[in-house]
Formats: sequence, C-alpha cells, structure tokens
Amino acid sequence: MLSSSPTKYAVALFSGFQALDVFGPLDALNILSASTPLELHLLSTTLAPVSTTPVKDPIAGAIGQCVVPTHTYQDAPKDIEVLLVPGGQGTRNPELTQPVVDFIASTFPKVRYLLTVCTGSALAARAGVLDGRNATSNKLAFDWITSNGPNVKWIRHARWVQDGNIWTSSGVSAGIDMIYAFIADQYGQEVADSVATSSEYSRNTDSTNDPFSGLA
Repeated sequence: MLSSSPTKYAVALFSGFQALDVFGPLDALNILSASTPLELHLLSTTLAPVSTTPVKDPIAGAIGQCVVPTHTYQDAPKDIEVLLVPGGQGTRNPELTQPVVDFIASTFPKVRYLLTVCTGSALAARAGVLDGRNATSNKLAFDWITSNGPNVKWIRHARWVQDGNIWTSSGVSAGIDMIYAFIADQYGQEVADSVATSSEYSRNTDSTNDPFSGLA
C-alpha cells in the first residue's frame, strides 16, 4: 500500500440500485481490506433498509435484496475519500434520486475520487460534475443517460473511462473491471492481481475493450 492510497470509501444508495454495481466492487474491496485496512460507509436518505427493487413501478415477480445503511446523506462522514455511485432502475426516478444528486454535487469538491457504475453516471451528470469530462456508461441505456449530461464528453466505446479523479464504467459488470483498474492504480498492480486471483476473476485490463459498445 502506498502512503497516498485512499482508505475511506462510501457508497451512495437509493431504492432500485443494481446489486452487482455495488457488490461487485465491494467484494474486491472486502478482499483488499484483509491486507489493507479500509473504512466503508453506506449512505442513504434514511437508515431504513434500501432495496434493489425500485419503490416505483416494481416489476411483478421480481426479487431483490436489502442493504442497511450506516449513515444518512445528512450525517455522512466528512472525510470520505472515494465515493461510489451505482446505477440501476432507480436512477430513472428523478425525485427519488435527487438527494443522491445533491450529495454528489456537494461532496465532489471534497472527495479524492468519484467512481460510477452503469447508469450511476447519469446521476453524476445531473450533479454537473461530469461537465467537460470524458465519461461512459451502460450501452443499452446510452441515449437516455447522455440526455442527462449534454455537456459531458460521452464515450460509447469504452469498458471504463478515467478522467482525472473521476472513473466511470459501462454496464453492471464493468464496474468490477473498473475497480480492479482503480486498485491497480492506487495500490499497485501486484495487489490488484492478488485480489483478482483470490476471487478467481479473469479481469478485462483494457479499458477500450468493450464488447457491448455496439448496443449503444
């Protein structure tokens, strides 16, 4: 671990977040924390459990899981270094996700890194923090996502994109490749390789290798 490596992470939750958007990156961080102590905060509007099933227009027969937040957006720790914003069906609900958007806008100047997965980049775009930046997102929802950020330099052909201290990734599973790239960047390639081996995960290490770009 480098002396400058971040140790304090937070995830911005909302009803209808995509499970793998959160748990894919978090599983890598869980493994990393066995050798590199980390802090993790789970944020939401209240401390009530947050479901992967949207509260608005739920799909009949669909299953979901709930996560218990550690903090609200109002009392979130002030020393967050890395903020992870997932996507999911809930991102389509502007009223529901406005607290997330407001938190991103107010917190971004203080965090060291912002990471988004899938349609989470739409929330970052609404917050204005992606203006003038290169970014990518889920290809199946690309047109809708880009409509949320007309001043963003959207890249269709990318598994993930790094622009300064902002990392954005494509759809769902791309968040796992992004977090491994982030771990390699922040903690070293050997550390990222070790975490991936522990997961028996075959990484995509080429950010431009996006087999789903044709869906956009």
